[in-house]
Order: sequence, then C-alpha cells, then structure tokens
Amino acid sequence: MLRFLSFCQSVLFMAALFLSFSTVASAQADDPEEVVWVQIEAQQSLARATDRARAYTTLLQDVNGFAVGGGWYAVVVGPYRREDAELVLRQYREDGLIPRDSFVQVSNRLGQQYWPVGANVLGNGAVAAPEGTVPTTPEQPAEEAPAQAVETPQVAEVAPLQEPEPEPEAADETPAEAQRSEQALSRDEKKELQVMLQWAGYYDAAIDGSFGRGTRNSMAAWQESKNYEKTGILTTLQRAALKKDYNAVLEGLGLQVVRDAQAGIEMIMPTAAVTFDRYEPPFAQYKQAGDIDARVLLISQPGTQDTLFGLYEIMQTLEIVPLDGPRERNDSSFTLVGENGRIISYTQASLENGEIKGFTLIWPAGDEERRRRVLTEMRSSFTSMPGVLSASAGDTTQQSIDLLSGLQIRKPKMSRSGFFVTQGGDVATTSAAVQNCSRITLDGDTDAEVIADDTARGVALLKPKAALAPRAVASFAAAPARLQSDVAVAGYSFEGVLNAPSMSFGTLADVRGLDGEENVSRLALRARAGDAGGPVLDRAGAVIGMMTTAPEGGPQLPDDVSFALNAATIVEASKDAGIKLPASADEGSASLTSFQLSEKASGMTVLVSCWE
Repeated sequence: MLRFLSFCQSVLFMAALFLSFSTVASAQADDPEEVVWVQIEAQQSLARATDRARAYTTLLQDVNGFAVGGGWYAVVVGPYRREDAELVLRQYREDGLIPRDSFVQVSNRLGQQYWPVGANVLGNGAVAAPEGTVPTTPEQPAEEAPAQAVETPQVAEVAPLQEPEPEPEAADETPAEAQRSEQALSRDEKKELQVMLQWAGYYDAAIDGSFGRGTRNSMAAWQESKNYEKTGILTTLQRAALKKDYNAVLEGLGLQVVRDAQAGIEMIMPTAAVTFDRYEPPFAQYKQAGDIDARVLLISQPGTQDTLFGLYEIMQTLEIVPLDGPRERNDSSFTLVGENGRIISYTQASLENGEIKGFTLIWPAGDEERRRRVLTEMRSSFTSMPGVLSASAGDTTQQSIDLLSGLQIRKPKMSRSGFFVTQGGDVATTSAAVQNCSRITLDGDTDAEVIADDTARGVALLKPKAALAPRAVASFAAAPARLQSDVAVAGYSFEGVLNAPSMSFGTLADVRGLDGEENVSRLALRARAGDAGGPVLDRAGAVIGMMTTAPEGGPQLPDDVSFALNAATIVEASKDAGIKLPASADEGSASLTSFQLSEKASGMTVLVSCWE
C-alpha cells in the first residue's frame, strides 16, 4: 500500500511539473512582442526556391528567403510581431495569396539568407504589418496551422543552422520507416539518387530508377563510409546529406533563373560567374563576372531550316567553339561541343515555329565537375518564351571582318600558299606551312592530310580529304628559266584576308641562292610571307619554281629580293612521294597575256592553313 501511495504521489508531481512547463511554453509562444515570420513554402532546390521567392515578391511585401538546414530553403514574409504575423497569415490565406498550410515560423529556425540577394535582415527587429490586414476579433480567431503540415517539408522538422549540425544518427528512421519514405519517391527522384551515388563513387550500374542489388550495395557502402548503420536503405536525413554533398560543388556560383525578355529565353544561369554584357544579334552575350573564366551566349533569331543549318556551320568558325569535340545535327536542332587545352564549350539550338533558340556555355578546361553540373541545370531549365531578339538590338558601331556578331572568328596560326600538281587535287606547298598543325585546310574549309613532308628539300605534298576539281594544274617547265626573264608569282600575300590570290611580277635575278645554293633561285620582286608555297611561272605559264622564305638569322635584305625553290626540286619530291605529275610544258610555248597568265596562276593556287 505504501508503495502504491508513493507511486501516486510521483504521478501527481510529474503531472504538475508538466502543466508548469506547458504553461511557460504557452506563455512564450503567445508573447505578442516576439519577432516571427510567416513561412509560405520550402524547396529542396536553391534555384527553385529563388525563383519562387522572386515570384512572391510581385504579389506580397516583405518577402525573404532563408536556408533552414537539411538541404531545404524556406520562403517567408516578415519579420513581424507575433500578433501581426497571425493577422498576415489569416488575411493572406483568405485572399488565396499563400498556401493553406502556411504557418508562423520563429527566427531561430532560420539560417543564412539567400533572398533578396546580399540581404541580411535577421536580428533587425519587426516591421509593420502590410496595409490591408484586418485585426483579429473574438468572433474571428486566427487559424492554426493544419495538423497535417508536418507531412510537407516544413522548417519545424529541421535543425537550425545557427548551431553546428549534429552527426546524423543511424536511427533517425527505422529500416521499415526509411523504406516507406523511399517508396514515396518518384522514378526521377530515384534516378537522381542513383546519379548522386554514382557521383560519390559507389554506383556504376544503369541509371534506371530501379533499386536492385547494385543500388542497395552502393547505398550500404555509402552508409559505411559515413559511419551510418549499414542497412542498404537510405533514410530521409541520409538522402538529404548525400544531396548536400552532391550540391556542394555548386556553392558560390549563384545559380538563379534568368529571364531575358528580349531574347525570349528563361533558364538557370550561374549569376556569380557571368553577367549580362550586350546584345549582338543573334546573341545575347553574358560575360565573365567572377574568378571563373566563363561566358554564356543566348541564341535567339527568326529563321528556317536553312538558317539553322547556316548557324551550325557559322558557329564552328568561332574561337569559342574549338575544333575538337563531337557535333550532331538533325532536321530541327544541333549540338556542338568544342574543347582544347584552354576551354570547353557546349552549344545547343533548335528550330520551332519559325524561331531558333538555344545557348552556348563556355567554361575553362580542367573544371569538369562544376561545368557538367552547371550545364545540366542550364539544359533542364531552358525555356523558350514567345519572341526573338530584334535584328536592331545592341550596338553595331564596332565592326570588324574578324568578328561575327561581336565574337572573334577562329583564325589559323599560319596561312601560306600552295598549288595543284594533279587533277585529283594534290597540292605542293612549303614544308614550313605544315609544321605542328593539328589540322590543315585548303581554301579554309577542305581538310587535307600530309602525304610527304620533305624538310630537307623544303617541300610538303598534301592530299585533300574531299574530292576537288582544280580549275588549273601546274605544268612544270622542261628546262631552267633564263636569267633576267620575266616571271609571275601567285600567292595569298595577306594570308586569307583576301579571298583570291594576288599576282606579283618581276624577273629572275639569279638561278642560284645568295650562298650559291643550286636548288634555289633569286627573284627581283616584292613578296610577303603569305606568298611562300605559291607557284612561280614564266611568261608561257609553265611553273619554274615555288616561293620560299629567306633564310632566318641572315642580314636584312632589300624589299625586292625574294627566293624560290626550282622546279626540279619540286618534281623530285613529288616522285619520291609517289605522285605522278602531268607532262612537262612544251619548251618554247607562246607567251600568255598578263590576263591569261593571271587566270592560269589563280586557278592553280590554293590557300593552305595550319590550325592549332
């Protein structure tokens, strides 16, 4: 009996203690001077939360956004005194401006502020409630948050950021509870979980949204690495921790939705890395804004399939699209990837309803993880809005033949001349023109391969990778030219700035070089570096040599002194390379007029470009 009475006394004491604590807690909760907020919603994506906060700003006053831990980002209005917050909550619900499960939130549950950008209003005190809110009367008590609100991602379920987050405990959910919460995930969310496990280095199978043995083993391995209990089923908090690690690489990039009304494009962009620069139709250009050497182009123009195909070709002439990388084009869209040791660029564009829309991301090489993640966000969020960039948008006062819509056109590291030696399009040029080239082109767009590079003779032979039909082919002189005879040289003197070869006229000053070289002739005419590799012709149109450059390191020569390899040297190099040349020109052929000579020389001369 004594034990029973003692037990009853203990129960009464605990009940009284509970009522005392409840009274104190109730008094604190009802303190009308407490600074609180009205939480509208929470998102697990910073970009999505920022977009929602921006949208609410157009409807409501005092909109702010805060991180609330566990990978969640809350959108709130305030700060208000508790009494005002309850008025705002009731009024906004009645007006249909906020969700029905919105509730009053306390300040110590809010962490770092993300909206408005750069703001920090925590601790600044309450502001007045917006005009139009109606005081609560006894007949109209303020509504309480619905009991089911805990089923949605509410801040009340998340630890505050002001204190160090404790290590997640293995028992935050039992395996059965974790499996039930896992079953609520959509197929896309399950795929995302597999992607995150793959990124963490624990999963290497198909991304299919099906949690089989491979996925379970990867989950268990990840749990073990994080000192969790190995169950093979991730709890809600463990999934949040994995996602936080996965998204850590994006911190500091300022991923936000950017809506460019003039271009008619909305998408997530790294606003801490790029900022709007200017319009140069068909591009809206976003330049580097931070430490990362990144750029973004929005593509927006009216057009047809021909316009799309033309853009596909033109983009590949720009420096921002390096030569190496996969390219794909179909009837209504294309993608371009270009990479070198400095940058990697990705371009996509598509044609729909007479509008061509797309974007280019240029990112520094060597930062692949961030580039890939940023690109994923940009691709998944890309949205086309009505309208395209006006052709008159931007400033067109700065123009250059080296620029296309304000972008630098890719240029070869060297351009020299060459000439056709066979009807199949084989080309002879100077050996110096093909050194250390990742790509060689003829006339700017036909790729060519080196058949032979005879550095001893100074001659290189090229074969085009696509069939060519030369307008003229070299016929070599059967005998050496005579001293002081007239000669003509065809060459791309200005290295491709002009789209046709230039002609220079002079005389054969000597059949040997300055040091007595037997395979070199000295010419009395002015030539430029771009002329090297071009044909030297006599008055009958026969090729008597190929232009070459003066020896390096020698004395400064007069402007009208140039040099050419003689015809025999080119013929010997061609035979050694297995090229069958046309028959030699007849000796004593009639002289051609200057016009006829220029026509023949120009028809056989080709621009040879060496690309990095």
